[in-house]
Amino acid sequence: MLIRILAFLMETAFFVLIAAALLRAWMNWLRVGMTAQPGKFVMAVTDWLVQPLRRALPKSFVTSRVDWASVLAAVLMAMSYALLWALLFSTFAGTSAGGADISSAIWIALPVFAVKMLIRVTLQTLFILVLGYAILSWVQPGSSVYGLLGRLTEPLMAPFRRVIPTIGGVDLSALALLLVLQIGLMVLG
Repeated sequence: MLIRILAFLMETAFFVLIAAALLRAWMNWLRVGMTAQPGKFVMAVTDWLVQPLRRALPKSFVTSRVDWASVLAAVLMAMSYALLWALLFSTFAGTSAGGADISSAIWIALPVFAVKMLIRVTLQTLFILVLGYAILSWVQPGSSVYGLLGRLTEPLMAPFRRVIPTIGGVDLSALALLLVLQIGLMVLG
């Protein structure tokens, strides 16, 4: 029971950290201002890692349109999660947490586990953004949050809008994207 609680808490904390770093990179890519929410939250949660990475990366990476420091922060956090997960489960499985006692198969699987975590967090974060956009489009389409979510989700929904017609005044592109994201999560699981 204790290991399940620890695993849940660790996964939740790393989900928030990885999602914040990825959202920061996405918001910077789209040139969305960070002065309002969720920009302030994303900056507060990720600055401790992103700022030192920006100083460490070559100038060409920092001036690029891609926020490589935020992407690298997400990758490093996913790798940290995978490593902590392996250490936690190897400790509770009866082996020592020392590197020599953990089988080499676990060390080989860590990058795969980290990539899987990155993809899962990306798909789930996109799912939350698109779902929020879809709900607000029905409830409060004039709100500033709706505009922000529209800017964040528009590049993803545009291909669906070109193919799926509006039916009875309802844009079904968000629903189609939600289905694709859910299928992606099912394939990943």
